[in-house]
Amino acid sequence: MSIPRVSSNGSSSSSGWKYEVFLSFRGEDTRKGFTGHLYTALTCKGINVFRDDKELEIGKPLSLELLDAIEKSRISIVVLSKNYASSSWCLDELIKIVECKSRLGQMVIPVFYDVDPAVEREQRGNFEEALTKQEEAFRDNIEKVETWRKALIEVINLPGWELKDRYESELIEDVVKEVRRKSSVSGSRLMNLKKVLVGGVSSCLEQLWMQAEIQRPRVQWNWRQSSIARTLIPIFFFL
Repeated sequence: MSIPRVSSNGSSSSSGWKYEVFLSFRGEDTRKGFTGHLYTALTCKGINVFRDDKELEIGKPLSLELLDAIEKSRISIVVLSKNYASSSWCLDELIKIVECKSRLGQMVIPVFYDVDPAVEREQRGNFEEALTKQEEAFRDNIEKVETWRKALIEVINLPGWELKDRYESELIEDVVKEVRRKSSVSGSRLMNLKKVLVGGVSSCLEQLWMQAEIQRPRVQWNWRQSSIARTLIPIFFFL
């Protein structure tokens, strides 16, 4: 599978997400319906969402911009509609999403739109049928199809949301709540980490100060001008 890698350079870390949510979907299935309404609901809650509104030309690979957006998103929402696995572009997106989940800890929320997750997990539904057709189209590169299949199986086995016989608005409300919950949990973990780091730096500076007090009769020590302090103090501004 030859999907270009995007350089992280720290911007894909937990403190440098560019987007809160990346939406992966098959445009022909849900762009002007469910996914469009979900996008509006998320943005109305102040959630920064990347949604690709461009239709890729046949045979054209995913752009670096799109791959970069996936890598710099805290959460990926994968709208698994009936024809999702019929799109090689959607499947390429899925491979990148699974990679970011494993490598960067990205959270992934599958949404089963008019598909039965129980059937799909047994590989006897719409997705398996689509992948069988993909095998015919890519008979010279079966390895690629197997990579798609593995990524798809991993995502459909994650806890997700299902439309069933509910109103779409109810499903959208649940997904938005889940995104806000996951963002809140992730944010609180980051705050706890910052408290630990600040506490550790404070303790270190306190010990240095006590050492200076002990040595006061012999040494004039200005902690503000010390090399250690110049290293530690900027951490407070970063946090």
